[in-house]
Amino acid sequence: MALHVVVGKGPVGLTTARELRDRGHEVRVLSRSGGVSADGIEHRRVDAADAAALAGAAQGAAALYNAVNPAYHRWATDWPPVADALLAAAERTGAVLVTMSNLYPYGRPRGPMTPRSPLSATDTKGVVRRRMWEQALAAHEAGRVRVTEARAADFVGPQGGAQSHLVRQLPALRRGRTAWVVGDPDAPRSWAYLPDVAATLATLGTDERALGRAWHVPSGPARSQRAALTDLAAAMSAPAPTVRGLPWAVLRAAGLLSPVMREVLSVRHQFDQEYVIDAAETTATFGIPATPWAAVVAATAGRAPAAA
Repeated sequence: MALHVVVGKGPVGLTTARELRDRGHEVRVLSRSGGVSADGIEHRRVDAADAAALAGAAQGAAALYNAVNPAYHRWATDWPPVADALLAAAERTGAVLVTMSNLYPYGRPRGPMTPRSPLSATDTKGVVRRRMWEQALAAHEAGRVRVTEARAADFVGPQGGAQSHLVRQLPALRRGRTAWVVGDPDAPRSWAYLPDVAATLATLGTDERALGRAWHVPSGPARSQRAALTDLAAAMSAPAPTVRGLPWAVLRAAGLLSPVMREVLSVRHQFDQEYVIDAAETTATFGIPATPWAAVVAATAGRAPAAA
């Protein structure tokens, strides 16, 4: 099978690397810290902003996956050089560039978001992600490179760690403590199970029908933060949780000291209203279903092995 190169070894990068390996591909993971090559996955130390180093490590690759995850408060400074380097490396090697993205480019949605929804973000983070895609798509349309992009809702799954709004609440749920969440606890939200994210990325990197456009990661029916956390508590045999929204005044005060909290405040619209994804096209085109919510809950709560 072909060589597939994953850049970034966070939850998305490692889960995607395992998915590609399990499909029989040769897999190489590039990251700033490197790692120990084992279990059919090679690790190399490469700076994701170094186009020449990326191209050298991706020679002969069929696909190059952007699973980089800059610090949340540094997107405006850290993303552009990484995006430029990945695009240049894909052009030099001929590898398909598969980018892991999110829903930020859509800005404040009116109803469920589809891949054809307007990219109307005006906040800094949404504009950064929108421009990354526009630059990649322009290069694709000019015939310089082949690109595709996966966009996902907030992550869930045992692989998510601190990057998941739900997973980081598990210790509080186990102890029967109040779960303090950002935004309206009852606003409907979509959740992307990380193995479904990996399956989508691996498929986009191996199917020419994916090229030249963005696709959404299949997600189950929307669940509010309160409903999702209640499901997780039940799966852990913990008491039904008390779920409360952190007052925005408190978050604004915290933002005076915390750059990360200031970034959360800048995308308040994601937490105060319905924030739901429509991935019907992905399922219809590639046959990728969303993992049933009950299985997602069981795996996240540790009641069943995760499909990673």
